[in-house]
Amino acid sequence: MKKMNQDVSKENVISRRGFLRNAAYASAGAAAVSQFPYIITGHAEPDDVVRVGVIGCGGRGTGAALNVLRAGTQVVYPQKGYHTESASEGTAVGAKNVVITALADVFEDRLQNCNEQLAKVGMKVDKDHCFTGFDAYKKLLALDDVNYIIHATPPQFRPAQVLAAVEAGKNVFMEKPAAVDPHGIRLIMKAGKLAKEKGLGIVAGTQRRHQAEYVETIKKIHDGAIGDLVELRAYWNQGYIWVIEKQPGWSDMEWQIRNWNYFTWLSGDHIVEQHLHNLDVCNWVADSHPIRATSLGGRQVRVQPIFGNVYDHFATEYEYPSGMRMFSQCRQINGCTNNVSEFALGKNGSSNCSGLIEVQDGDSWRFRGRRTNPYEQEHVDLINSIRRGEPLNEAQNVAESTLTAIMGRLSAYSGRTVTWEEALNADLNLSPDKLTLGDLPVSPVAMPGKYDFS
Repeated sequence: MKKMNQDVSKENVISRRGFLRNAAYASAGAAAVSQFPYIITGHAEPDDVVRVGVIGCGGRGTGAALNVLRAGTQVVYPQKGYHTESASEGTAVGAKNVVITALADVFEDRLQNCNEQLAKVGMKVDKDHCFTGFDAYKKLLALDDVNYIIHATPPQFRPAQVLAAVEAGKNVFMEKPAAVDPHGIRLIMKAGKLAKEKGLGIVAGTQRRHQAEYVETIKKIHDGAIGDLVELRAYWNQGYIWVIEKQPGWSDMEWQIRNWNYFTWLSGDHIVEQHLHNLDVCNWVADSHPIRATSLGGRQVRVQPIFGNVYDHFATEYEYPSGMRMFSQCRQINGCTNNVSEFALGKNGSSNCSGLIEVQDGDSWRFRGRRTNPYEQEHVDLINSIRRGEPLNEAQNVAESTLTAIMGRLSAYSGRTVTWEEALNADLNLSPDKLTLGDLPVSPVAMPGKYDFS
């Protein structure tokens, strides 16, 4: 989870005056916009308009929409290449001429709430470009005046919809995780390959890969700053996150989608939905993915029906091809010690992976560079890469990190060691047979020793 609740933070809401000053395209239907090309694949000019369609208009989708607009108002477009230090102090390198042109969500109220937030910054979307229902994404993807998708639905819906976006010729910013099951992972990998063939960009919401202190630290690790890796550690231990009670008139399906964190078929459980961030950092540091996982977990405290069928804690030992181990913990239980971090131990030193390297018999190093907002920077990096004709494609990375998390969940649920090949090739698709706002019994909580994912 990027946010602890579904409210849009004030720091992400740009002022109307600031937006209008920096981008002369405040209305999605503004006539001035139409003079620029719709499609920005290949090498595009700095003034080409990025026309954003948002699929999934909840808290994260709304936040991401405001993030991409903020990225578009902090403009420095170097003539040669792109480098964050080319901006003046306090100004992020940005991508200009960004507009929100379409919205899609299963639920009308979430779409309207998103549109109200966009209206505050002069970017309200016209009704004929607002779509609701399970097929809303198809209507949005059919629009010619959309060339950049923000995908922020519950993770269950991501693989098929991201693949559809790439098939429709759209660049994609997709939230994490990539999927909730092996079936979805294979679709995301397919989407990544197709995007490469089409010259389209895909960036994922693993924002640490766009966070300067992580980028510079891990580059130093790769350059040998701490020597050969010996051990990795990953933690996301915290209290409860937001939870939504079922309201009168809501069907089972509607409640589960609105309360999606607590159902494995929608979120993948918190080891996938949230702990993915830390696991992704460790895979990045290792420049590899684990080959097997042995995990345990359970549902010890959050046992009421409102918490669906997910666990509240996991502990996993991952093994990489070199034999190196990564030790992983994640927990969502109140009143316990919190820890959200990563750690890398090498033969010559250690690092927190995000700004600090300590070397044996040598000088320590700390990140002293300029920090930017990674939730904006990930859009900046994607858009500028598209405009350079060198679109970023993070589909394979996020797919592998997500499968790392899924492998840990499958091991904990089943009570046995799970290999990478078993997880990748498992015939497991958690989606209900039919997506309709009707009855949907909650699946039983997985019991180790009994759960069979094969």
